Amino acid sequence: MNFALPPKYERLTATTVTSYLDQHPSLAARLGGDRSAWRVEEVSDGYLNLVFLVTGSTGSVCVKQSLPHVRVDESWKLPLDRNRCERIWFEHVAPHVDRAIPDIYHHDSDRFILVIETLRPHEVLRTALIGGRRYPDFARDVGRFVANATFHTSDLFQRYEDKQEVIASLRHNDALHRIMRELVFQDPFFPSPRNHWTTPQLDDIVGQIHADPVLRLAASRIGYKFMTSTQALVHSDLHTGAVMATDGDTRIIDPEFGVYGAIGVDTGCFIAHLFMAYYSQPAYASAEDDRTAFQTWILEQIEIFWDEFRRSFLDLWRAKSGGDGYPAFVFADAVGAAALDAERERFLDEIWQDTLAYAAVKIIRSIIGYSHFGDLEGIADPDQKAASEAGALSLGRLLLVEPGRFASISDVTAVASKLQQQRRSAGSRLSFSSLKDI
Repeated sequence: MNFALPPKYERLTATTVTSYLDQHPSLAARLGGDRSAWRVEEVSDGYLNLVFLVTGSTGSVCVKQSLPHVRVDESWKLPLDRNRCERIWFEHVAPHVDRAIPDIYHHDSDRFILVIETLRPHEVLRTALIGGRRYPDFARDVGRFVANATFHTSDLFQRYEDKQEVIASLRHNDALHRIMRELVFQDPFFPSPRNHWTTPQLDDIVGQIHADPVLRLAASRIGYKFMTSTQALVHSDLHTGAVMATDGDTRIIDPEFGVYGAIGVDTGCFIAHLFMAYYSQPAYASAEDDRTAFQTWILEQIEIFWDEFRRSFLDLWRAKSGGDGYPAFVFADAVGAAALDAERERFLDEIWQDTLAYAAVKIIRSIIGYSHFGDLEGIADPDQKAASEAGALSLGRLLLVEPGRFASISDVTAVASKLQQQRRSAGSRLSFSSLKDI
């Protein structure tokens, strides 16, 4: 793969981003006023991009530029064209999700810059959950969003040829998909040098993961499906850091890992990160709020998300069965219609099983793999951090190796709650839990 920088590529800085925007009249007009008065805030906090929020007298924009390497490791090279794939994802999902994604104002294919709507007063959902703040609509909104985005880009709604065109247009995003395959489905399940975890507290648990052939096979099995399934256009990295919320609005951002894949990738990823938020809560307790009620609320949101996704997806399929998959005219008679409706339920049950597996590997990767997230990573006390992580890892293991025990989302939240209760009484003794233990 060629990682040479193209001649027109120049990395933006907090100083040069205003000059760049001023060179584009439509963007300058959106900001308004004198360029010298524009306020710039760098908010780069991920692994792959530079991100600036620029505010003028009449408006603001978010400027996102691809870096030619992992932001925290310049030796790890990356192709720059990934924000073109991000734009493609936005364009194909936008007609079906109302205002659930930001507007795109500008794309620069020479300097690999994407300028999009600034979401204010929205807050990153992960930040809100760490702070104990409740946004009442986010779970239902995200469930409906995933249903609409995936159904309308699947063979259930699209022509086969149209879908293949989009798959071809995303072909050059394979470097990011390679990262996902290695960091999520491979590295956490053997002693990769890129792994790290809370040591020595989790050493025994990590050793058990690496020694467990059933767990490793289950991870590889769902990893194989990640590589081979093309059910729908999925976000692929739908964690709580990719959701922006207010009391009345929810938006989805950062789809640069977007690819045609299994629908359960998105549902599993989002559920995984909500469970990690759940297990992190005791570390953020105070004398005024022990976070117990907030934990219960998070579990309720997990159930709302899955139930809304399932209901919305089934409703869409029944109302808009116009794609090449399961063509409606084949099932026009009463017997055929009944058979198709049963098949819809089976199809959603398969997505449910995928959801459990993807949630499991996301949890495990986020605690012992290369990239960790703020819910658990922000806990200062290593013993408390490890106790929260051990609960989440136990849930991940159960979802991956005993999925048949979980017929519904309420089965999962019930076990998650019991594991949390068990952790409270375990003290410093950290180990995996099994369903027999709870």
